[in-house]
Amino acid sequence: MTIDAALDGAVDAAAGGALGGALAAAVHGFTFTVRVYYEDTDTGGIVFYANYLKYFERARTEWLRHGGDGVAGVSQQRVADELGLMFVVRSTAVDYKRPARLDDAIRIVSTVERVGRVGIDFHQRAFLGDSDGLLAIGRIRVGCVSREGLKPMPIPDAVRVIFTGR
Repeated sequence: MTIDAALDGAVDAAAGGALGGALAAAVHGFTFTVRVYYEDTDTGGIVFYANYLKYFERARTEWLRHGGDGVAGVSQQRVADELGLMFVVRSTAVDYKRPARLDDAIRIVSTVERVGRVGIDFHQRAFLGDSDGLLAIGRIRVGCVSREGLKPMPIPDAVRVIFTGR
């Protein structure tokens, strides 16, 4: 079974209005929480700046895997194996607001700013636990490419619906 076939049922149900609330969740974004471990910190006990890119990557990966409450998810490995496609980061920009420390819970809120034919622009924010304490803001541009040759390829509809709800 292809990924498109596996997700057709969820897309059809959503179009019929049965999953209105789930679509709102998919359209508005995805939240994922990570815990800061010792390995994530520098000698001062503060999260090393590059680790925010790892946290943002985990959140995007889990969003794809989760699928968005009613829209079936899929692993990146399955996209690669079945469709010969993979997602690569084209560019990143991170603005750091305040530090996180060892044992903190970091809540990553991910939304989509733009979806093109072959790329997606994500806006991701890291917050301290359940607070409004903003730690970092990331803008990540991801492209869909062929596994063989790394040529730009259209984002499959079954993947697009996970991030857009349509």
